[in-house]
Amino acid sequence: MGSRLGSRIGAGDDLEVNHEINVTPFIDVMLVLLIIFMVAAPLATVDMGVDLPASTAEPQPRPDKPVFVTVKPDMTLGIGEDVVPREGLGEALGTATRNNKDERIFVRADKAVSYGDLMEVMNMLRNAGYLKIALVGLDGRAALQ
Repeated sequence: MGSRLGSRIGAGDDLEVNHEINVTPFIDVMLVLLIIFMVAAPLATVDMGVDLPASTAEPQPRPDKPVFVTVKPDMTLGIGEDVVPREGLGEALGTATRNNKDERIFVRADKAVSYGDLMEVMNMLRNAGYLKIALVGLDGRAALQ
C-alpha cells in the first residue's frame, strides 16, 4: 500500500505545463493607449470655433435682360453668346450695357476655373468700371437632381 500511496502522491505533484500566451495584459495596455489617443487627438487639432450668423437675404429679382460674363474652363470669356477677347472685355461690356456702369454684371464660371483666374476676371470688370458684380451658381435643389 505504501507503494501505491507513494505513486499517488507523486502523481498529484505533476502539473500540466501551460503553453498559452496570456494576452490580457496586452489588451489592457492597448485599451489604455486607445483612450489616451482618443483624448489627445482633439486637443492636437487647431480649430477656431466660429458661430456663423444665419442669412435672411432673399434672392434678388433678375433683370429683364441680364448681362452674363461667362468664364470657360480654357479661360475664354463670353458675353451672352459671343466670345470676347480679354483685352476687349471693357468695350464689349460697354456695348452690352449701353455704357451704364451701374448695371449689375452676372459672372458665370465653370467649376474647373481656379479661384485666382476668377479673381483676375473680376479685377478686369472692376478696372472697366463695373462694380456691381453677382456670381451665378446652381440652386442647391437643382444641383442635387
